[in-house]
Amino acid sequence: MRILAILLVLAGPVWAEDWRVLDQAGAELALTDRVLVYEGGETQDFRASGRTLYNAGAPSWGYWEIREGRYCSQWPPSRDWDCYDLALSGDGASVRFVDDWENASVGRYTD
Repeated sequence: MRILAILLVLAGPVWAEDWRVLDQAGAELALTDRVLVYEGGETQDFRASGRTLYNAGAPSWGYWEIREGRYCSQWPPSRDWDCYDLALSGDGASVRFVDDWENASVGRYTD
């Protein structure tokens, strides 16, 4: 019985990593008119207009769009766009953003 309890504890993080990669339609649905809160308490509001408001203590307005199923954002004054793969958690409560170097951040829906 003790071994089973240890295996369940060790397997817990594996279950928590149940992510579904999103396609174009799924990515648009996951972000449009939604608000996320990130692990550090920052928030991001994704407006249907293509504007996004990121707040980490001070508001920062940028632009967002979905390109070939990837979330892309641009933050003035830069003209460069950065893109991320998107995945939805198994419980549908969180979105994971993964950049081209496999760095990930997770936002949880607040709405």
